[in-house]
Amino acid sequence: MLKKLLLAVLVAAPMSLFAQKIAYVNTQEVFQLMPDVKEADAKLAEVSKKYETEYKSLQDEFNKKIQEFQNLAQDTPESIKERRQQELQELSQKIQNFEEVAGKDIQRQQQTLLAPIQEKIKSAIQAVGQENAYTIILDSAQPLYTGPDAVNATPLVKKKLNLSDAPAAAPAK
Repeated sequence: MLKKLLLAVLVAAPMSLFAQKIAYVNTQEVFQLMPDVKEADAKLAEVSKKYETEYKSLQDEFNKKIQEFQNLAQDTPESIKERRQQELQELSQKIQNFEEVAGKDIQRQQQTLLAPIQEKIKSAIQAVGQENAYTIILDSAQPLYTGPDAVNATPLVKKKLNLSDAPAAAPAK
């Protein structure tokens, strides 16, 4: 009886291994083909441009005040010099704070704009996995090894998202 059970397990084990279907998807390729990426990039470029303009304005103001400070006459009272130095320090701090806030805001907006795109890709991958009975679908971004039995599901995901192989056009400048 034990021999029959052991034999049954040995025969069934390889069959269950063969029943698993493993696929991989190049999510970067799919992402680049998404038309929504172009729109998100354009919006981010617009926001970045506004921050760059404001930063340049602050930097110009700072440079002007430095020039004024350097051009103060030698006989300028010390209290005026100290006040001007204080203004320069405050403006420098204002610029640093602006850089930090702008960087965080751009990052937040990028995450907000890209989240729906990533969700669409995730949903398409899940749908392809269910439709084709894949046990697992891996991202092919950093495969260590892809065997001949692994299926490239990237074309199926592209089809699910109605994408062609032409990359999304770069945003107009």
